[in-house]
Amino acid sequence: MTKIFETPLYPYVRSSDQDAGRPVRHAVVVLGAGPVGLATAIDLAQQGISVLVLDENDKVSWGSRAICFAKRPLEILDRLGCGQKMVDKGVVWNLGKVFFDERKVYDFNLLPEGGHKRPAFINLQQYYLEQYLVERALEIGRGTGLVELRGGNRVSAVEPQEDGVKLTVETPDGPYRITADWLIACDGAGSPTRTMMGLDFQGRIFEDNFLIADVVMKADFPTERWFWFDPPFNKGQSALLHRQPDDVWRIDLQLGWDIDREAEKNPARVREKLKAMLGEEVEFELEWVSIYTFQCRRMEKFRHGRVIFAGDAAHQVSPFGARGANSGFQDTDNLAWKLKLIIDGKAPESLLDSYDRERVHAADENILNSSRSTDFITPKSHASRVFRDAVLELAEHHAFARPLVNSGRLSLPATYDGSPLNGPDCAAMPVRTRPGAPASDAPVAGGWLLDRLGDRFQLVTIDIEAPATLTIDGIPVERVALSAANDPTGALAARYLGEAKSAVYLMRPDQHVAARWETFDAGEVTKALRIATARSDNAGRG
Repeated sequence: MTKIFETPLYPYVRSSDQDAGRPVRHAVVVLGAGPVGLATAIDLAQQGISVLVLDENDKVSWGSRAICFAKRPLEILDRLGCGQKMVDKGVVWNLGKVFFDERKVYDFNLLPEGGHKRPAFINLQQYYLEQYLVERALEIGRGTGLVELRGGNRVSAVEPQEDGVKLTVETPDGPYRITADWLIACDGAGSPTRTMMGLDFQGRIFEDNFLIADVVMKADFPTERWFWFDPPFNKGQSALLHRQPDDVWRIDLQLGWDIDREAEKNPARVREKLKAMLGEEVEFELEWVSIYTFQCRRMEKFRHGRVIFAGDAAHQVSPFGARGANSGFQDTDNLAWKLKLIIDGKAPESLLDSYDRERVHAADENILNSSRSTDFITPKSHASRVFRDAVLELAEHHAFARPLVNSGRLSLPATYDGSPLNGPDCAAMPVRTRPGAPASDAPVAGGWLLDRLGDRFQLVTIDIEAPATLTIDGIPVERVALSAANDPTGALAARYLGEAKSAVYLMRPDQHVAARWETFDAGEVTKALRIATARSDNAGRG
């Protein structure tokens, strides 16, 4: 077992808050030092907001847990200063194969087009991700003092107030109390914060169980996602194989509903199943074993006054499709810039209503896709199994059937269609970069487009003049001047111009499109920025 699990990275140290005469007030407190909590803290700190992170633990997670990280979260992690470490350590993959029994039904490429800095996916154990995020947070803390991680600090009481939240924190030295202007609950699927506030999930729990085994072995399987329906080594069920760094392989085996969970986790039983899959002659070590049940659920609302929920604390989906941690990063990406503007007095608190609307929309999209995957993978009636098997038979020889095969629709970023923050659109431009959509990467002079975007409002201009900077209601808007002529691949024009001869895009700090036009008009940009910061509604926009 790698020592990373055993090393305290932010051990308990008595803080000055514990010796204060009255509760100290903090601008933002984040509960949970997992991936989403750490990303939230880093994002806010990079924008100049002081953040306190509390966690009863002081180490990274034990076991691989989340391993598949998609292109969009990698782009977010680039902005947070961790993306390159992730890609350098991770296993990069774009290809997948689907099998029915022993036959390959078809294969697929998740990123068939070029002109992107990041791959469709990488596989990387969650403990490495957490290590990189902890290191980044501590680096910011040392350099600016804007991030503080307190291990061994468990929140035992949450008392929402009109203008903040009162917290009771338990430590090895006893309890103390603090107050937060804003509390962000990133404390996982079993969120104690949610329980303390009397809140719950709505949704489905599926009647099936899956075994996860992280196996250390030397193997010559290619770096691809392999999924089996009804394989000979797990008849009537399904299986999944993924490669991770350090010769670790993730294997998921469907077990069925009526099982003895403890018996199934017995190492001898697990080895028997794995040998049936891998062959008797293959030598391997078990690194981590767990059993999970599919759950596709969410809170009714993610914002409750000054308490905001993100990641698994707000929503849960089945692991197939890699929508858990990936959607959590998009939660914090959506939240941090809005909270920054509110704290700075440049946007009303109602801007956070859009966090609820946009991320609930994204959660519903993930839950829908995850539920459909689960229903296809684990048919619960004879008719649905006959349908599934017929689709698989057809898919081997007929391309029209392949989109119907659902071995886990893999994570894609949400487009916030219908968001109250969306401004004007231009019908001549590509649908993929419409208002509400995340920016598509493209080669630009000196590097990549997404490396030049984020953390502030920007005006991307393509083959048209505009001021270098604008200041609207105290909010700076920086121009990013581009020309399609500087991209010989044609990707920039294809993704941002379409049939238009020029383009002006107002970009949000989270790299989503706020509005776009074919020509520059300062008045129109001003209106769109006010819509994007909830100081004006978008009724009747062009």
